Amino acid sequence: MDMYSFWRTLDRATLRDIGLVCVADALVGAAFGAIAVSGGLPLWVPMAMSLLVFAGGAQFAAVAVTLAGGGAVAAVTAALVLNARLLPFGFAVADVLGRGRAARLAGAHVITDESVAFVLRQPDQRRRRAAFWVSGVGLFAVWNLAVALGALAGQGIGDTDALGLDAAFPAVLLALVVPALKDRRTRTAALSGAAVAVAATPFLPAGLPVLLALAGLPFAARRRPATGADGSTHSDGPDAAASRTGREGEDG
Repeated sequence: MDMYSFWRTLDRATLRDIGLVCVADALVGAAFGAIAVSGGLPLWVPMAMSLLVFAGGAQFAAVAVTLAGGGAVAAVTAALVLNARLLPFGFAVADVLGRGRAARLAGAHVITDESVAFVLRQPDQRRRRAAFWVSGVGLFAVWNLAVALGALAGQGIGDTDALGLDAAFPAVLLALVVPALKDRRTRTAALSGAAVAVAATPFLPAGLPVLLALAGLPFAARRRPATGADGSTHSDGPDAAASRTGREGEDG
C-alpha cells in the first residue's frame, strides 16, 4: 500500500491532528537547528543528527551536553538514556511496521512519541498502519527540513531562547492526549505515571523519570470477562454478581 492509499484510509480529524503535530515539530526542529549552530556547532552537525538519529529529545540532550563542554561519550550516553523509551514503543507498534526487512528498518527509524500516539488511537489494523506511516514519514520530512532552515537561520540569531518555540511541541501533544483522559482507567494510569516521574526527576538523570512513568500501566489493565458454562461472558463486578444471583433465584 502506497502513501496515497494510506492518506485516503485516515479520517479528516486524524489527518488534521497529524498536520498540527507536524507544525509543532517544524517549530521545534527550527529551534533545534538554530540553537545548535548559534551555540558554535558546524552547520552539518544538526542536519546529520536529524537524518541519522531522528529523535528530537535525544538530539537536544546530545547538543546540550556538547555545548556545555561534555565529550562525545557523555553526549551519546545522554541521548541513549533518553531514547530508551522507544524500546517499549517498538513493541507497541510492531504489527504495523511491515514484513520485509527494509520496511521494518525504515519503520523503526520513524518511531516517535507522536507516531505511536496516532497508532494507539486507531480502532483497527488498517488504520493503525496508515496512521503510523503517514505521521512517521510526514514528521521525518518536516523535521529535517525545519532543522536545515533553523540551522541556516541560526548563523544570524543571537538569543534563541527569546523565541519561546520550545513550548509549542508539548502544548500540541497535550491537546492530543487530553481526549483519551476521559476514560477513568487511562486517566488513573496517566496521573500515576506522571506522579512517579515528577517525584523521581530531582534524583535521576534526564530520561529515566520518563521510563519510570511506565509504572502507571497496571492501572490501565482491564479485567477479562469471565466465561460461563454456556459460553457467555459476564463481568465480575458486584452489579453483575447481584444480577446473576437474582436470575438463579428465579430459575429455582
